[in-house]
Amino acid sequence: MGLIAGAIEERGIRTVCLSTFEPIMERVRPPRWLSLPFPMGFPLGLPHEAGTQRRILRQALRMVEAPGPGPVRVAFEPERDPS
Repeated sequence: MGLIAGAIEERGIRTVCLSTFEPIMERVRPPRWLSLPFPMGFPLGLPHEAGTQRRILRQALRMVEAPGPGPVRVAFEPERDPS
């Protein structure tokens, strides 16, 4: 996913990867990634937690506005979501 994100960004389209496994992201270094504290296979959090899932998506979409080519890493902070 991170390598694909880099290729897409080279074409001028911004991307954000959602990651539950930091070691992979540290090696691949995608342009932007949101580090998530959930088990692998659950990048949007646990099932039936719509509020958390919305907060993750909002934070990821805000990252699209991050300046520069990256890499930009942000840790998910559920308490900082103003929505």
